[in-house]
Amino acid sequence: MSAQLIGRLNHVGVATPSIDDAVAMYRDLFGATVSKAKFALPEQGVWVCFIDLPNSQIELIEPYGDASPVWSFLKKNPSGGQHHICFEVDDIVAARDAMRDRGATVLGTGEPRMGAHGVPVIFVHPKNTGGVLVELMAKPEAH
Repeated sequence: MSAQLIGRLNHVGVATPSIDDAVAMYRDLFGATVSKAKFALPEQGVWVCFIDLPNSQIELIEPYGDASPVWSFLKKNPSGGQHHICFEVDDIVAARDAMRDRGATVLGTGEPRMGAHGVPVIFVHPKNTGGVLVELMAKPEAH
């Protein structure tokens, strides 16, 4: 049996055509609050905003520029929807290597890149994870 790699659920990524509209919906419908205002991650082609939850976060992502990978998701889901789930790991490089050793496809170059929480991340292809895009992120210092 393989050792467990994933830790705490950090966030659920939700793609949206408008972060501003999504923030208003979470605020007005659920009384949720924004923990970090909308900011750009041009290297990943997204705008990002985090909604606080008692035990996790919702990461809202909106396309940033014409080459954003989120556009293909929104073409299939014009209103937006769940894009990915993100789990924390103790060692991102060890997690990447374990994913490869276990036959999973790590997207992109396979090298960890800086994520929205300021820690390295990788993404595992949905074909290996029951149809769900999985982000693995190095455990942040503070939750």
